[in-house]
Amino acid sequence: MAVTGFVLGRVGLLVMNLILGPTAVVLGALAPLRHTTRPGRARLAIGLGLADVVFLVCLVTADGTWSWSLT
Repeated sequence: MAVTGFVLGRVGLLVMNLILGPTAVVLGALAPLRHTTRPGRARLAIGLGLADVVFLVCLVTADGTWSWSLT
């Protein structure tokens, strides 16, 4: 769970922030409850998931859109 959350958090910085960010936070929070052997990865998953959500909020407020735009 910790590694999956970490990977989803990293990918979420580039695409699908709205879905992958909260999923990474949930998986990162559940991993220590299930006695993961990678508690550092679980903390990183939570941090990256929160960064995804913050990044999405910044995009929405700056651009007024929910998606990337090159034009």
